[in-house]
Amino acid sequence: MQGELVGQALPQREDRGRRHRKNTLGDSNLGSTATNPQAEKVPRAEQQEVQQSDEEQGEQQEECHNFEYLDHTADVQLHGWGETIESAFAATALAMMNYQTPINKVRRKITREITAEGHDLHSLLYNFLDEVLYIFHTELLVCRDMEVTSLDQGAWTITAVGRGETFERGRHEQGTEVKAVTYSAMQIYVNDCHKQEGCHIYVIVDI
Repeated sequence: MQGELVGQALPQREDRGRRHRKNTLGDSNLGSTATNPQAEKVPRAEQQEVQQSDEEQGEQQEECHNFEYLDHTADVQLHGWGETIESAFAATALAMMNYQTPINKVRRKITREITAEGHDLHSLLYNFLDEVLYIFHTELLVCRDMEVTSLDQGAWTITAVGRGETFERGRHEQGTEVKAVTYSAMQIYVNDCHKQEGCHIYVIVDI
């Protein structure tokens, strides 16, 4: 869709009762490692300590993400982008997570499926971000990675997989709490001639 701006003013969504959420899928299992006979010469506790140190260093490496924050009166505007609409949805969700705590310091210990539905693209985006925020507030799950595995623009449903860990005071830095997602000035650009190729999403959140 060349130069298409998908956007219009939408009414605020009616308050919906919260559903019981699915439990997390559990800690990621990366599989077992073959035993090295030479490794038995090193004390087991020391091996575990070295392994944990290496993993933590790898988890805390700086990464580049496809999102930024734009100034807005009293609130903040999230800008997420990607080559596809799926990757732009994921980037916007990570932007909201990162505003509350830096996600580069989050370990990939839990895998969580996230689903939402709507009646058009804007309501689908709103409900998806609202679900991500609800999971953060109720389960304290902060995601470092987000992948949209399915986005159906006919049935207006979305399925994503987030990977991260439970927020812990003292271990994770506290940013600014996002109170709610809004429809205000929500914009979804797909291959717009005035912007870069791909999809760009702008969402204002209440802080």
